[in-house]
Amino acid sequence: MPLLSLPDFERTALDSLTAFAAIPSLSPMFDAHWADHGNLDAAAELLASWARARRLASFDVTIHRLEGRTPTLVVTVDSSAGDGATVVLYGHLDKQPPLGDWSEGLHPFVPVRRGDRLYARGVSDDGYALFSALSALEAMEAHDIPHGRCVVLIEASEESGSPDLEAYLDDLADHLGDVELLICLDSGALTYDRLWVTTSLRGMVNIELTVQVLEHGQHSGSVSGVVPSSFRVLRQLLDRVEDATTGEVLIEEMWATIPAADTKSAHDIAQEFGDVIAQELPLVQGVTLMGASAEERLLRRTWYPTLSIIGMGGLPSPDIAGNVLRPFTTAVLSFRLPPSVDAGAAAAAVERMLTLDPPSNAKVSVKVDSSGDGWVAPTLAPWLASALERASLDAFGRSAGFTGEGGSIPFLASLAKRYPGVQFVATGVGGPHSNAHAIDEMLDLPTAVGVTNAVITVLTAHGEK
Repeated sequence: MPLLSLPDFERTALDSLTAFAAIPSLSPMFDAHWADHGNLDAAAELLASWARARRLASFDVTIHRLEGRTPTLVVTVDSSAGDGATVVLYGHLDKQPPLGDWSEGLHPFVPVRRGDRLYARGVSDDGYALFSALSALEAMEAHDIPHGRCVVLIEASEESGSPDLEAYLDDLADHLGDVELLICLDSGALTYDRLWVTTSLRGMVNIELTVQVLEHGQHSGSVSGVVPSSFRVLRQLLDRVEDATTGEVLIEEMWATIPAADTKSAHDIAQEFGDVIAQELPLVQGVTLMGASAEERLLRRTWYPTLSIIGMGGLPSPDIAGNVLRPFTTAVLSFRLPPSVDAGAAAAAVERMLTLDPPSNAKVSVKVDSSGDGWVAPTLAPWLASALERASLDAFGRSAGFTGEGGSIPFLASLAKRYPGVQFVATGVGGPHSNAHAIDEMLDLPTAVGVTNAVITVLTAHGEK
């Protein structure tokens, strides 16, 4: 029987989670003056305050700060099972920006509850993580269930590609000690009817590409047809890296062989759920999706390289657009990489392709904003595979599901390199219409409770093994 109920979570955690949701703790990529604004620190302090109020036998709550870097909250709960190995439970407190106008009655930083769903930026990605991790441990101790030493690590730069994480991992290396299991509470779910375990994550490379043709703008009636358009040159460069008809990425270094197990998993999921990817999309009527089948769409989201243009510069808004041939155009290119691709090699390949022999001899500059390797989950130890199945059955009444995710969690790749023998569980609450990074982000509260109960089962099995 699950130890934690929704009323329990509402009583002990929901008010503080709602208060956290009201803090605009934007990640450094979206708030260059985050240190002056103080929102990341405010979020860390709020979470630390809630953590200190937990009923745990022996624990410590510390906000770590390194010069020039975002804060990291570390909650260390001493073992009640006599085991010296460490379980790390991971989450993050930084948030994406609002990304446009939210639906009527909703606002990114004014949390709203509708039924069993809480709407606000950062509630599912990833504000619930600390509450889930410590609620699980608190429930275990209340029921005298032994657990190993647990370190809950909540960073504040994940949405920027975790640029501060490696420094903190170095600083905390001795404190983390012998890491035996890592539970990441920042992943997704295809449905809300079971525990979904992530088997892989894509890597990423974000690049700022600028094409300049003039020192300053000129009347288009005077120079068009003579001076090449920076936008046209940009289009030519984009054609080097992506097929504009099919959307296929043309950079050889960004492709990888898809493992047979992942192909089979995509087939099985499509057989059970149908076109589960298409079902969650707010498509404009008539839009044709990429991919020939539900199975292929699952693989395209998890093992294909892709390109998205996520930002543009140098273009005035339509209401102030004049007859000017603009001096430059900037595009921010976001490449998602297959889990096994080397992000550094991929970034170098893109830079070579975009800067070699620029069309019209335009000035082309390429800046790699961020990059990170993907991650492939190691084979589950028998005890952990059994625990995950039991966890899903106990918390949700259905067997666990296993699938890759299209997003990136740099923390997992970093830890996998540092601790090559560690066991990993990546899971989360990001199911259909949770809208991470988009408008109307939502946390399904029963799912948060279910994931918390699943964590209890896994930590119990770890303490018993």
